[in-house]
Amino acid sequence: MTPDRLTALALDPAAVPLEAAPLDPAQVLAGDPQVAYAELDRAEVGGVVVERGVWQHTPGVSTDVEADELFVVLSGRATVEVEGGPTFELVPGTLGLLRAGDRTVWRVHETLRKVYQATVPA
Repeated sequence: MTPDRLTALALDPAAVPLEAAPLDPAQVLAGDPQVAYAELDRAEVGGVVVERGVWQHTPGVSTDVEADELFVVLSGRATVEVEGGPTFELVPGTLGLLRAGDRTVWRVHETLRKVYQATVPA
């Protein structure tokens, strides 16, 4: 981690204030889903950027192309379909793993909040 970023942190991820990250209208398949996030840490490590944070998606259906990501669901409920792969039912406590380039459809039934760590090429 870089010295100008947090090196240690303890917080309640359910209480972290989030910043809106509007979806591209082409990503919205149904409803009016709203996405927000809080980036807690970001660093370049070994040729990749590692980002850690909290992410939220309100009810509705949207598409995405994923980064390499590990996440844990804190609250809410959703079904995530990976094109050419599995369909996941996400509930609090679910640990998920997505691979870079996965094309997904997120069907969020109850506002979903997760903590995540994602990596992308630097």
